[in-house]
Amino acid sequence: MTDATIITAISIGVTFLFMMGVPVFLVIGYWVIGMSFLLELPLLNMGAALQDVFTDGFALLAMPLFILTGDLINRSGIARRLSDFAYSCLGWIRGGLAMASLGACGLFAAISGSNSATTATIGSMLHPEMVKGGYDERFSAATAAAGGTVGIIIPPSIIFIVYGFLLNLPISDLFMAGIIPGALMVLGMMVACFVVCLKNGWGFIIGLDAVRVLKTSIGAWLGFFAIGLVLWGIYTGKFSPTEAAGVTVGFGIIAGLLSWVVTKIFSMDQSLDWSQKSIPGMMVVEGFTIPEIPGIVMRSAQITGILAPLIAVSVVMQQILSLLGAQQVIGDFVTSMGGYHAVLFTAMAIVFVSGMILESLPVTIILAPILAPIAASVGVDPIHFSVIFLVGASIGFITPPYGLNLYVASGVTGVPYFQLLPYATLYLVSLLVVWVTVALTPQLALYLVEIGR
Repeated sequence: MTDATIITAISIGVTFLFMMGVPVFLVIGYWVIGMSFLLELPLLNMGAALQDVFTDGFALLAMPLFILTGDLINRSGIARRLSDFAYSCLGWIRGGLAMASLGACGLFAAISGSNSATTATIGSMLHPEMVKGGYDERFSAATAAAGGTVGIIIPPSIIFIVYGFLLNLPISDLFMAGIIPGALMVLGMMVACFVVCLKNGWGFIIGLDAVRVLKTSIGAWLGFFAIGLVLWGIYTGKFSPTEAAGVTVGFGIIAGLLSWVVTKIFSMDQSLDWSQKSIPGMMVVEGFTIPEIPGIVMRSAQITGILAPLIAVSVVMQQILSLLGAQQVIGDFVTSMGGYHAVLFTAMAIVFVSGMILESLPVTIILAPILAPIAASVGVDPIHFSVIFLVGASIGFITPPYGLNLYVASGVTGVPYFQLLPYATLYLVSLLVVWVTVALTPQLALYLVEIGR
């Protein structure tokens, strides 16, 4: 058999494994090992590449720390308080609780930096309340899945860290560039949510109460402080993104321990209506104790243990694709499209299709080093393109057949995956509109970056 036939057979084989549900890390790993034997590359090369990623990537140290931050913030009760605040602001609008869940996703994303953590946290917390509030359970679950897409766009973002590491771009600039597009994504999904809820008459309406808004904003001050701490530190150069991740972990531990102490103190006084919150049925279960911290760290470590090897093996995959000439083929194809807009929209189409079948991490690692230089050659600002690229990758989280957030939402809500698709499509359309708008308006990504410079 010719080498081309063998490459095709290996690729078809691993594609079949992926369709059977084999983890992406193993699928890519099997392909890399098969290609290494075919190209007569020593497996030592794979080990060396893995070691380089784990030992030389200082910026990547922020990834496990931000994952841990998300778990700490969730367990401390801060995520629920942010949800209370969002609902008090939006509950007077038809579909207010659903829109509040999208707003809560944006606020939680500004601390956790993870799409799956955002979907799992907000989905498990607000899906039951939305169902009780008269929303269709399928729409409620799809709303949590869609809201989680901003988890990798609104800073701090784990995937922005990876992108900056690969393309040698300032991570602080990437973080600033994601703020306005991330906010537009939330706003676009809120508009879609309002239209659907208005048409179906979903959701109970509460009056707009300035006192309630004030109380919930005060209750959520720890969340606002955490968001401000990260952005202030990175924006002013007081600490790097990796150092910011360490600071927020420390903050999350202190906040969680103090929340547990305060909960205990208030629970001793039965005359205090401590459990009555803005969202109906939401009871206060906040904070954690010192003996619980190792368990929280272990959960975060399990997620890191999934993502970190995927990054490493995808780097090796990128090297092999380069040896096979795939990068040159893709580069020639995109370049042949012509000028600025033709190249830009061709790159966006490639990212969109890739996001339908792969998670954002391998999409970024494999395609960003190919597409970013081509985009730069036709005049696209590298920071602007990073936002275009990653907004497109984030849309893949609710795009079948992969749609990671849809699987996460299905898991935490119990709604079957395929029942989420019709409602996720409504949000998908709104995100595509925002994506094109960001692509055609560079200042949406560059305005805050230029102010910082």
